[in-house]
Amino acid sequence: MSDQFEELLRLNTATFHALGDTSRQDIILLLETHKQLNVTEIAEHSPLSRPAVSHHLKILRDAGIVSIIKEGTKRYYYLSIDSNIDLLKKLINEIEACLK
Repeated sequence: MSDQFEELLRLNTATFHALGDTSRQDIILLLETHKQLNVTEIAEHSPLSRPAVSHHLKILRDAGIVSIIKEGTKRYYYLSIDSNIDLLKKLINEIEACLK
């Protein structure tokens, strides 16, 4: 495999980690359905505690999968996964090119 493959693989590490947990997958699905929710609202739709939801949201935020919008004292989370999708597509394209 090429150096580009290695670089793209490394750039996708946080995304793979974030997507590898079913609780985080459930949060993503909730945000896809509801567009934006705060921690309390996510916890109400989940078996997770508020601290656990906050922990998972931090991982998703660090990976660039969710972002925050502030309204007054509340913080609402929403999906912002476009750049992650672009990186994953580049990785897939690189894998396909290496296999030809």
